[in-house]
Amino acid sequence: MTAPLGLIAGLGELPVAIASNAVASGQGVYVLRLKGFEEPALAEYPGDVVGLGEIGGVIDRLKSAGCKDVVFAGIVKRPNFKDLKLDMRGAMLLPKVVSEARKGDDALLKVLVAEFEKHGFNVIGSEEANKTLLAPAGLIAGPSPTEANMADIRHAAKVAAATGALDIGQGCVVCDGLVLAVEAQEGTDEMLRRCAALPEAIRGTPGARRGVLAKRPKPEQERRIDLPTTGVSTVELVAAAGLAGLAVEAGGALLLRRSEMEAAADRLGVFIYGFAPDTAS
Repeated sequence: MTAPLGLIAGLGELPVAIASNAVASGQGVYVLRLKGFEEPALAEYPGDVVGLGEIGGVIDRLKSAGCKDVVFAGIVKRPNFKDLKLDMRGAMLLPKVVSEARKGDDALLKVLVAEFEKHGFNVIGSEEANKTLLAPAGLIAGPSPTEANMADIRHAAKVAAATGALDIGQGCVVCDGLVLAVEAQEGTDEMLRRCAALPEAIRGTPGARRGVLAKRPKPEQERRIDLPTTGVSTVELVAAAGLAGLAVEAGGALLLRRSEMEAAADRLGVFIYGFAPDTAS
C-alpha cells in the first residue's frame, strides 16, 4: 500500500493543488491544517487541525497515518512565539526556533525541516509533490517581451537576488530600469497595489504597458519550502499596475492554476515569462 503524502498546510491555493494531485495520482494525502490558518477547501481530505506549537502532535499524527514524504505548503504568518501553546516537543524546540527566527524566515524554516528529518520523514518541495506547478523556461503566455522588457527582467532579477540574499523578499518591480518596488513582508499582491498607486509618469498604463515584476527564490533559501508562488490574481494585479508582464525563474517558481493564468495573461495583454536561473545573478 502506498504511503499517503503528509501535508502540513496553511492558507491558499497551493496546498489545495498539492492535496488534489496526491489523490488524483493514487498516493492519497493526510492533511494537517494549522490552527488559525485553516484553508476551507482542505476540510474534505483526511487529517486534523493542529496548533503551530504542537510539534510532537504533528509528528505523531503523521506517523500514525503512515506518512513518509512530508510537504509544507500554504500561507502562514509568523506567530508571536510568546502566545504559542506548546506541547513537550514544541517546548524543547522553541529556544532554537526563536534564535533562528531572529536571522530571518529562511533560517527558521531550515530548523523545522531538520526537526522533521530527524524523526525519519522525507521532506519534499511543493514542486516534487506536484510537478505540474513548476514554471518552465521561455514565453509561457501573452505577447513576447520586447528588448526593453528583457532589460527590465534582467535588472529586476538582479535586484531580487540582492534583496533575497538579505532574506527580505523574492520579488522586484522595474520599469525602464527604475526600481519601483521590492517585496518585503507585505507580499507580492500588496507590492503590486503600491505600484498601481505610483504616478503614471514612472510606470506603464493599461494603454501603454511598461515594466515588469520578477520573482525568484532567495539565493540561499531552503527550496523545499517557500518557493515563489504566483497565480491568477498576480497576473491581474500586474495588469492593473500597468506593467507589461510577469517574469519568474524557470524551475524556481510555482504557477497555480496555470491554464487560468495563461488565459488571464492573453486576455489582459501581459506576458508570463520564465527566465534562466543565472539571469543577472
